[in-house]
Amino acid sequence: MDELKNDLLAFFQINDEQSFTQEQILDHFGTSDRRMKLIMHGLIGELTDEGSIVRQSDGSYRADANANLVEGVVDHVNSRFAFVIPGTANGVRGDRDDDIWVSTEDLAGAVDGDRVRVVRFTDSRNRGRRIEGKVASVLERGRTELVGRIEVWPTYGFVVPDSKKIYEDIFIPKEKLGGANDNEKVVVRLTKYPDSSTGKQHFEGEVVTVLGLAGQNNTEMHAILAEFGLPIHFPEDVEQEAEAIPTQIQKKELAKRRDMREATTFTIDPIDAKDFDDALSVQLLDNGNYEIGVHIADVTHYVLPGSKLEAEAYKRATSVYLVDRVVPMLPEKLSNGLCSLRPNEDKLTFSAVFEMNANAKIVNEWFGRTIIHSNRRFAYEEAQDILNNNSGDYLEELRLLNELAYKLRDERFKHGAINFETVEVRFRLDENGVPLAVYPKIRQDTNKLIEEFMLLANKRVAEFVHSLSRQNKGHEENVMVYRVHEGPDEAKLRSFADFARRLGYKLNVDDEHLSNSMNRFMASIEGKPEANMLQQLAVRTMSKARYTTEDLGHFGLAFRRYSHFTSPIRRYPDMMAHRLLQHYLDKGKPVDREEYEEKSKHASDRERMAAEAERASIKYKQVEFMSRMAPGQQFEGVISGVTEFGFFVEITENSCEGLVRMQDLTDDYYEFDKDNYRIVGNRHKKMYTFGDPVVVRLKETNLARRSMDFVLANDKAEGSSVSGESNVRRSARRNESRGSRGSSASSSRRTSSSERKQGPAAKGENRRGGRSRR
Repeated sequence: MDELKNDLLAFFQINDEQSFTQEQILDHFGTSDRRMKLIMHGLIGELTDEGSIVRQSDGSYRADANANLVEGVVDHVNSRFAFVIPGTANGVRGDRDDDIWVSTEDLAGAVDGDRVRVVRFTDSRNRGRRIEGKVASVLERGRTELVGRIEVWPTYGFVVPDSKKIYEDIFIPKEKLGGANDNEKVVVRLTKYPDSSTGKQHFEGEVVTVLGLAGQNNTEMHAILAEFGLPIHFPEDVEQEAEAIPTQIQKKELAKRRDMREATTFTIDPIDAKDFDDALSVQLLDNGNYEIGVHIADVTHYVLPGSKLEAEAYKRATSVYLVDRVVPMLPEKLSNGLCSLRPNEDKLTFSAVFEMNANAKIVNEWFGRTIIHSNRRFAYEEAQDILNNNSGDYLEELRLLNELAYKLRDERFKHGAINFETVEVRFRLDENGVPLAVYPKIRQDTNKLIEEFMLLANKRVAEFVHSLSRQNKGHEENVMVYRVHEGPDEAKLRSFADFARRLGYKLNVDDEHLSNSMNRFMASIEGKPEANMLQQLAVRTMSKARYTTEDLGHFGLAFRRYSHFTSPIRRYPDMMAHRLLQHYLDKGKPVDREEYEEKSKHASDRERMAAEAERASIKYKQVEFMSRMAPGQQFEGVISGVTEFGFFVEITENSCEGLVRMQDLTDDYYEFDKDNYRIVGNRHKKMYTFGDPVVVRLKETNLARRSMDFVLANDKAEGSSVSGESNVRRSARRNESRGSRGSSASSSRRTSSSERKQGPAAKGENRRGGRSRR
């Protein structure tokens, strides 16, 4: 009975623009039996009483427009369908099972990134299906500009968007071309969106920026920044304000600070770094203990509230690290100059100073503003060579710090920290930005040394601010910007454990100490071909770390409290932490929580955007690197993902990933076995499973889409090609008649959605018709 009631309500929700008499409803559901008619009448009455449907003045019924509505953001993952991601209180994506599946034809003109109101179909969860719905209205457009490659014709142009989630080209009238030439990358301001009544995706726009010729390194990196809404240049007034800051340290400023210029101090950073956020100092105390100073650039001494620099830093919220460049949060005068802890210069810092014994236990700690003088700038490789060879500058200090770091790390893992070691790739580029080599980043002792002392400072600052709450009236808790990481979703974790078990690995999620079980699992996969993929999947079972004023702790690090304090040159939350720490050191009262929570959410959003841009630049360079490979060259790889349309392969030597499409497997007809993460041939029962080693050849690279296709080395599929777009599509476009704007604009760049059907769904056609089910 409940199922029939849900089907009945779903019928009204699908056909929400029409009203129906009881006779029409009975006819639609093919109800002729007297008993069933009485049941249907009763269910219609129940739905009316509940407010799910409304009785019209003429006696007909229709869906209540405001019933079962949910607000969310469109994630248009496929040309055929999208997901609407419901909003959450903390702004973080919730459980993916709560995402609402929407057919493209039911998007009502909404596109990727739009905030919408969606009708959630009542019967969606029956029989284990995903939640389904349709868009009722677009509340806010998520994109006002798009980046893409322009095709210029005599009387108009088309822009092919770079975004993989926009499935139509953008029509540009001749007078709006903005001087762009054929095959240039441009930024387009959208002036017309898809029609909400028909749902057809027809964009119009105007060129606002010409980035340069498509395919050139500088153009493509600028295109990635523009695609994710990230700035390329600083506004002139911000640069001017930075240039006006005095470089000389005033004597009155020195008097306010602890002078630590006599302590042995150095920095250890990547070889190509210029923004040195942090330095370490080492002194042996008379009592045999060690004084370890973690000194952080005092950015907030120079960037003041209310200034243009402050507004720009907040807006950016983070530096962005693309493959070949850094887009800094602060102008170069500050990031690489005044604030950077360069060697042989006096620098203003905010410091966490720890007295530690030989077991790395903290005996005393002090927090405050200081002045330091760095004696030496090390690259990680230099410092590592000194440790390896037992010879070089500051050997004893480096050796001591390394021993203490080992003990700090052991203590972290003993208390439940999880050892995630995912592979990061690096590139060797020529002078034009062309990738000559791709290789994994190697984390050595010196990398981990710096990491441990930064973790210590971040943790202790958070704990110290919290401890100062005792001085408040009624012990009111001090507001702080925390870096939090909530525990894993149990359902996701069990699903992953089951997946790992099928591959022969054990992960006991019922273990009282989950972190110990996870670390044992990580140790068991170390050195295996599928290790990198499994580590990435394990990370995805966890919540994403974020900034908030909520005191929730950090699961992955096993810290009760944790903040970001150590990188204010490149992270706005660290600037907030500096200001809050000083405020409470000055015996200030708790600040406004809502203000800092809003800033924290903004910083988390910008961090995610920057990470997406960084991944896009890596993917572009990987595709560019592979496009230069010799035709027919074979690569050993591992199956890193399996889908209904093929499987992904990660090349072992360089971590480049591409797709082997189902249609290119010519020896059999393969079907997707979702439960076992594999595809299986119908006739020969040959299987390709996640983690299997394979040998592939490059079939095609598409720089515009930042994607590549592989074929198995023993397959007869056609050889490799390199393109900015599909050759078939390009040829088809060039051969089309361009006589009228109407026919041109309606041509689809990818598979277009079917036309919206008029009237209610056909009787008994599917769930939406009320009887048969998919």
